[in-house]
Amino acid sequence: MQLKGKTAVVTGSTSGIGLGIAHALAEAGANVVMNGLGDEKDNAEPIRAVAAHGTRVAFHDADMLRHNQIADMVAAAERNFGRLDILVNNAGIQHVSPVEEFPIEKWDAVIAINLSAPFHAIRAAVPGMKARRHGRIINICSAHSLTASPNKSAYIAAKHGLAGLTKTVALELAEHGVTSNAISPGFVWTPLVERQIPDLARTQGISEAEAREQILSRQPTREFVTVEQVGALAAFLASDAAASITGANYSIDGGWTAQ
Repeated sequence: MQLKGKTAVVTGSTSGIGLGIAHALAEAGANVVMNGLGDEKDNAEPIRAVAAHGTRVAFHDADMLRHNQIADMVAAAERNFGRLDILVNNAGIQHVSPVEEFPIEKWDAVIAINLSAPFHAIRAAVPGMKARRHGRIINICSAHSLTASPNKSAYIAAKHGLAGLTKTVALELAEHGVTSNAISPGFVWTPLVERQIPDLARTQGISEAEAREQILSRQPTREFVTVEQVGALAAFLASDAAASITGANYSIDGGWTAQ
């Protein structure tokens, strides 16, 4: 297995994209520190599912709004597994509102979780990676790191910022055996998106098929990206085969940002 003996931290990994990435890394042989809302008991099912790949799995309940808890998560991974090789910054939140009505507390939270939390995790992980002269930092951005949509000012500002942070970290660590790359998915089929379809259909008085088409209207393939596809890309970027790839932002969006 290409990641055997490696250890990964994946934030926001108890559901959706993050869970897909945790599965892909564990399947490739990596030990995984999972993270999400609630405690270990609340997340027993996804933890067991990832552990079924045969690698060691731990859980840390770090709150992405608390920089000290993020640092403790990184320290716990190094303490319990002896090293941290792969950091995947995936946790994120969204709020939709016109800019002049955007609640200040929502702006602060979206920036904190989508941009500041990855910074705090990277800051904590880099010393150990530099000392070992090996590391993979993977930031989950979005098609919105490359383009914009109305009413998503905080999310788009954060994801553009995360794409820039990815490049800066890549340049700083280029001579230390540590890579920094971003993955920018379009609409991914997750339980959250699945629940949005009937809600959208109901509020707009359209069929669920029409709601699905509306969501996918920006993706020329007219297909959702899958969590398995995002996970496979993350596993590749975490591997030795990607040692010369750094500072890149990989679109996986069905052609959205090619338009």
